[in-house]
Amino acid sequence: MGGYYIIIIASMLISWLVSARLKFKFEHYSKVQLRNGMSGKEIAEKMLRDNKINDVQVISVPGQLTDHYNPANKTVNLSEGVYMQRNAAAAAVAAHECGHAVQHAVGYSMLQLRSKLVPVVQISSNLMQFVLIGGLMIMFATRSIENPQGNTLVLAIGVVMFAATTLFAFITLPVEYDASNRAMKWLKETNTVTPEEYVGVEDSLKWAARTYLVAALGSLAQLLYWASMLMGSRR
Repeated sequence: MGGYYIIIIASMLISWLVSARLKFKFEHYSKVQLRNGMSGKEIAEKMLRDNKINDVQVISVPGQLTDHYNPANKTVNLSEGVYMQRNAAAAAVAAHECGHAVQHAVGYSMLQLRSKLVPVVQISSNLMQFVLIGGLMIMFATRSIENPQGNTLVLAIGVVMFAATTLFAFITLPVEYDASNRAMKWLKETNTVTPEEYVGVEDSLKWAARTYLVAALGSLAQLLYWASMLMGSRR
């Protein structure tokens, strides 16, 4: 298990470093006030109108970095720090979340696939650690001369559950990158932000996307560890 803890610690450290850098970037670009004076709410509403989306509401939600698009009730949820702020960071977040609304409106395939996996991933995320640890214990406890690898069925189920969450993390990557690309394209083509402000928007969204990349790679590293445990027991 020592290798597993090394993977966990390394993943957490890299994730913390990227998150800290993202926080620094957003704090920096929060000081870059938009010349057009538009708030995050106004930018979101304009992007929705320009994309002929009239059935999505922009609302404020409490907390920090709680921004998200909810396809169930068709709402763009902006955190308090984005909803009323008039800076490059707020513009980046608001436009990105509207990018998800546009994906939903046009039937973006990767978003649809991710939505279908949500129920499976919710179950897997809640149970897989217990299944993996339990499977490992059962495997060691059932080893014998006649059965040197032990009973690996439960461990195999845990690995499959982990694979589902890892798949979800990698499917999330194109969804997030595409939403950011839609946001940046719209902001640039409509001149909603100046070229100088656009640099801040682009930099902010790139660092936000890296948090998803780190999470996906960390999940893959853990999956490979558990898969190696399972395969090693069957040799």
